[in-house]
Amino acid sequence: MSPATPAPSDRQATPANPVHPAHPSRAARPGIGREALAAKGWWRTHRLLLARRGSQLGILLLFLVGPWFGSWIVKGNLASSLTLGVLPLTDPYVFLQSLLAGQRPHRAALVGAAIVTAFYLLVGGRVYCSWVCPVNPITDLAAWLRQRWGIRASARVSRRLRHAVLAMTGGVALLTGSIAWELVNPVSMLHRGLIFGMGAAWAVLLAVFLFDLFVLQRGWCGHLCPVGAFYGLLGRASVLRVAATRRQACHDCADCYAVCPEPLVIKPALKAVNGAGPVITAPECTNCGRCIDICSKDVFEYGSRWRRAEAPRQIPIAPLTPSPNRATTSERT
Repeated sequence: MSPATPAPSDRQATPANPVHPAHPSRAARPGIGREALAAKGWWRTHRLLLARRGSQLGILLLFLVGPWFGSWIVKGNLASSLTLGVLPLTDPYVFLQSLLAGQRPHRAALVGAAIVTAFYLLVGGRVYCSWVCPVNPITDLAAWLRQRWGIRASARVSRRLRHAVLAMTGGVALLTGSIAWELVNPVSMLHRGLIFGMGAAWAVLLAVFLFDLFVLQRGWCGHLCPVGAFYGLLGRASVLRVAATRRQACHDCADCYAVCPEPLVIKPALKAVNGAGPVITAPECTNCGRCIDICSKDVFEYGSRWRRAEAPRQIPIAPLTPSPNRATTSERT
């Protein structure tokens, strides 16, 4: 007798290990987030994503209300700024390049770099990428369209290439005596463009978008951007982390892999690879929180780097006792 044919389903059963970390593009499939929407509703499935967009837009507007409306809350840009005429903030990556270029730092720049460094040591360096950078929504849109349109083809490039680009920007600063990277940095070009006219910034931003969409999945942020590489190194020992504290509840839907911009960081914490704890300690993690939003089982949450996994719930079972009406074997003999 032939086995019965399984009933059709609108979503095929997921194997026990549905996504190999080396091939995150396999997660591009319909139905991502469907379980979370059914279990938690639309708001809880998108709240951190909406908070990130609000943060990115709000920070950008703080820099623009001065040039646009004459209300100078913040002067400068993300490279160096002065808030309310009192608080200096300096991008430590730009500050380091200025030192390599042989420039003598001003006291305000030194204080600003120390403040920003301390902040990212606390919350995670790549929080800059997911909560501050105005280019991130562009690359996120490209990633969403890749999934929506089922684009699976992607060039194979090592994610370590961004560290080579990072070293190159430092070398250029050392050789030229200038912060040359800022001339072509898409973030800086966007800031200048919104104030003085976009010009070539349109072409650069469009190139980043099309590169991520058609050439390399998460190509700019995940493989090339030296800013993300720098902040990843800066936040290597940061306190705030995402943790799979309820990883025993995972049922292998793989939605977290599908939405994560750095899917390689998830598996060690989620599956306790080589005895790993539940905290995602990889410096590449952006603390974006998409895995928190998208998980229908609430496996992930924010916490400290010392967070431990929750112990599996134990169901108490009363010990079996012989019935008083039934004689034991010794009594019968």
